[in-house]
Amino acid sequence: MQLATGTGDPDPDVPLVALSDARVHFGAVRALDGVSLTVRPGECVGLVGHNGAGKSTAVNVINGGLTPTAGSVQYTMSDGSTGTGAQMARAAGIRSVFQELSLCPNLTVLENLRIPHRDLSGPGWRKRAARRISRTLDRIFPGHRIEPGMTVGDLTLAERQMVEIAAGFAEGKNSARLVILDEPTSSLDASIARQLLDQVRRFCAEGGAVIFISHMLGEVFDVATRIDVMKDGKIIASRPAGEFTQQGLIDAMGHVASEKTEALVAVQKAESFGEEVLRTPEGLSARRGEIVGLAGLAGHGQAETLARFFMSRSGGYGQIKEPEVAFVAGDRTRDGIMPLWSILRNLTLTHLPGLTRRTLVDRDEERALADDWKAKIGIRTGNMDNPILSLSGGNQQKVLFARALASSAPIVVMDDPMRGVDVGTKQEAYDRIRREAAAGRTFLWYSTETEEVCRCDRVFVFRTGRISAELSGDAINEENILAASFEMQEAAE
Repeated sequence: MQLATGTGDPDPDVPLVALSDARVHFGAVRALDGVSLTVRPGECVGLVGHNGAGKSTAVNVINGGLTPTAGSVQYTMSDGSTGTGAQMARAAGIRSVFQELSLCPNLTVLENLRIPHRDLSGPGWRKRAARRISRTLDRIFPGHRIEPGMTVGDLTLAERQMVEIAAGFAEGKNSARLVILDEPTSSLDASIARQLLDQVRRFCAEGGAVIFISHMLGEVFDVATRIDVMKDGKIIASRPAGEFTQQGLIDAMGHVASEKTEALVAVQKAESFGEEVLRTPEGLSARRGEIVGLAGLAGHGQAETLARFFMSRSGGYGQIKEPEVAFVAGDRTRDGIMPLWSILRNLTLTHLPGLTRRTLVDRDEERALADDWKAKIGIRTGNMDNPILSLSGGNQQKVLFARALASSAPIVVMDDPMRGVDVGTKQEAYDRIRREAAAGRTFLWYSTETEEVCRCDRVFVFRTGRISAELSGDAINEENILAASFEMQEAAE
């Protein structure tokens, strides 16, 4: 009997992995509460749910990283035998690509490949690793410009995500048969994301299987053959993708997206803005109360422009007490969270000067601030004193978002701030951004999601470190953004 290898003709009736009443409890917290799930060759299972629904825990049970408190997980090998445990998961070809990238920044691309690909050893392993990762990158992301000898720490966030994805699909001693993709496009621009979605379809058509986790529901519908909805550690709905509508899927997740945002956008766009409050050497400008978007292919200078502007308006003594600009990091692991600190300390970090009384921090006021923003932005935790790493990636991002919005800074710089945030929370965040702008706060917003950029009042499209187009009003649409991303245009066009 031949099973899924990513090539050939696997038996579609034999599951590659089967969870039966799997439960994972951390003390009183039921992270997984009786999940039964199977994944068969040729399937692409869209796994959706709000932050904290249990998706990451389910993934860690499936890949063998977590042993369930109760229930079972079983893998089927390519020879038809079955087994359990992390070693059997690897032998069965279970691969994971996580939202929180696991690459070592001080190692090269090919050296990072050796960590999960344990057959890369002995004389000549570097050449074999270079060939392996290069072939996979070329196949999935043609035109990627990533060399195997590059140090990972020198790559952009999008390039690092591309490397991790390629490592998940790369050939090896145990070929990939089930690849788990957790928010795989969160750092990729639209064109690179389409390349990945094409790879997912090819891989499944060749007999492989994919578990696709994403808050970008359009992508889920593009590739999923089945959608499983999680809430509170349980699968509450499981149907063929064609039986869901996007709104029906949002309703099943337990949160109906707010419709107030669009109305607020229309009202604000009809109003005039205040005086100009910033202008950068690149030609980027913004007025008081304006939401300015930065668009274009990832890695074309948007993040660098934001970083230069932020550094030019922060760091001075007076700017610490009365900040001129607040920052929301997209790469939260590198630029945002303090991993050894609590949720509360991470949220209030930049507010300590204002919370200090006679050189001591007013802890009651600090806790009141944290509790207020926990409620406003919906941070899912029972205790703000828990470590920041106890939160899901999306909830960690909410903490960074709350840290910036709770400040008095008149300008907020956002570097792809919605990475890994669920659709319901995104709608609430869009609404809050628009309300803050209506009150006079200015936003610089870089996003890899075209839908988000199209919510802005004005958009600057970047290409090769320069502004290739300035769009406003009805000209802000996906077609114009893509055109400006691939061909230099005069700003006046």
